Amino acid sequence: MSLSLFLARRIYRGGDAGRQVSRPAVLIAMIGIAIGLAVMIITVSVIVGFKSEVREKIVGFGSHIQITNLEVARSYETFPVVADDSLMAVLSDYPEVRHVQRYSTKMGMVKTAEAFQGMLLKGLGPEYDTSFFRQHLVEGELPQFSDSASSNKVVISKSFADKLKLKVGDKIDTYYIQDDIRARRLKIVGIYQTNLAEYDNLFMLTDLCLVNRLNKWESDQASGIELSLRDYNRLEEMTYEIGDDLNGVIDRFGQEYCVRNIEQLNPSIFAWLGILDVNIWVILVLMIGVAGFTMISGLLIIIIERTSMIGVLKSLGANNDTIRRLFLWFAVFLIGKGMLWGNAIGLAFYFVQRHFGLFKLDPETYYMDTVPVSFNIWLFLLLNVGTLLASVLMLLGPSYLITRIHPANSMRYE
Repeated sequence: MSLSLFLARRIYRGGDAGRQVSRPAVLIAMIGIAIGLAVMIITVSVIVGFKSEVREKIVGFGSHIQITNLEVARSYETFPVVADDSLMAVLSDYPEVRHVQRYSTKMGMVKTAEAFQGMLLKGLGPEYDTSFFRQHLVEGELPQFSDSASSNKVVISKSFADKLKLKVGDKIDTYYIQDDIRARRLKIVGIYQTNLAEYDNLFMLTDLCLVNRLNKWESDQASGIELSLRDYNRLEEMTYEIGDDLNGVIDRFGQEYCVRNIEQLNPSIFAWLGILDVNIWVILVLMIGVAGFTMISGLLIIIIERTSMIGVLKSLGANNDTIRRLFLWFAVFLIGKGMLWGNAIGLAFYFVQRHFGLFKLDPETYYMDTVPVSFNIWLFLLLNVGTLLASVLMLLGPSYLITRIHPANSMRYE
C-alpha cells in the first residue's frame, strides 16, 4: 500500500476528526455528489423508459417494417398488393425477421343516434400477432380474426367508445364511401386502450376478409405486410436490405412494392424522441458540473485546513506528487460515499415507480398514465464510472495548490 493511500484512509476514517471547518464542507460535497448522481440515474431511467414505451406502442400498431403498394407513398388512398403465401414465406426466411403478418385498411365513418366519427377499419389475418392489443385490452375479448370469413365483430378503443357512448355488445352502423356508399353493421366485442391518442382515435380492428370485401379485393391481396424484427437496432439495415431485394418486383396486377420502417412512417414522433437524447446530455453535463464544483470547494477547504500537516509531510521528505495523491485518494473516498447514497436514491425511485406507479401523467399529453422507468445495467455502470472520472479530473487542477505551500510558512498554522 502506498503512503498516499495509507494516509488518505487514516484521514477518511476519522484520524483527524477534530477539524470542525471541513466537516460541513465534506458533508456538502458528498450531498452534492449524491444528489447529482441520483438525478442522473432518475433522468436516464425516465427518458429511456419513456422512449421505449412510446416506441413499443407505435410498433404494436404497425410493427417495425411495412411493405405496401408504391402508390401509397405518393397519395393518401389505399392501394393493394399481392401478399400470397410465397411472398410471406420469403419474408419469413430472413434471419432477423421474427414475425410476418398481413393487414388491410378501409377509411369509413361510424354513426350512432347521437353522433358520428371518422375511423380507419383495420382488417387482421389469422396469423396476426395480437399480443399488443391483448395486453391493452380493458374490456371484452379479441375475436379470432379470419381471412376467409367475416364475423362482423370489431374491437374499438376506449376513447372511441367514450366519445360515442358505446360499450361491449353494442352494434354500430359503419359507412364507407368510395365509388358508392357501402354500409356494415358490426358488433363491438372488445375495447382497448393504449393512450396513444393519434391511433386510439382512429383504429378499429376486424377481420381481414371483411375489409377486403369492402375494398373489392382478391383474397390474396392486402394493404400491406408488417414485419417484426428480433433486434430493433438493425431496423435501418433490414429496411434497406429488404427494400433492395423487392426493388423492381411487380405482382401479378402490375403493382410495385414499397418498404418503409416505423421511423420513416412516423418522422415527427421519432424526431421528438430524438430531442429527448439532447435533454439527457444537457442534464448530465449540468449535474456533473454542479457535483464537481461542490467537490472542488470541499477539497480546497480541506487542503487549506490541513496546511500544517502538508508542511510536516514536506519537511519529512514527501514530495508534492505524493501529497497531491493523498488528497485525491481522500476525495475519491468522499466521492464514493456520495455515489453510494446517490445510487441508493436513484434505484429506490426506480423500484418504487416500477411497482407502484406513484407519479402520474396525463395520458392525452404524454401517451401514458404513469411515469415510465427503465433500467439498463450498462447505462447504470457508465453513469457511475463517468461521474467518478469526471469528478476526479476536475480535482486535478485545485490539487496543485499543494505545490504553493512551503514547509516553513505552514508551521504557523499549527
